[in-house]
Amino acid sequence: MEYYQAPFTISDSIYGSTFFLATGFHGFHVIIGTLFLIICAIRQYLGHLTKEHHVGFEAAAWYWHFVDVVWLFLFVSIYWWGGI
Repeated sequence: MEYYQAPFTISDSIYGSTFFLATGFHGFHVIIGTLFLIICAIRQYLGHLTKEHHVGFEAAAWYWHFVDVVWLFLFVSIYWWGGI
């Protein structure tokens, strides 16, 4: 929805192309993280994760922390500093 309401396009300026590239990559990583968590939930339901064997769950948690930190950077640089 936000892409349709933006007052610029990907070809208007460096800001437009940076905005669409950065938010698109972030959205792609959110989709991957969601799949990661769905797989962890399935594995938990099937009893594959124990307190000694849960590397996949830890990797998913670290991945989401990384995605969150990147989003903070994107929010500050694109929405706050960019003035959209």
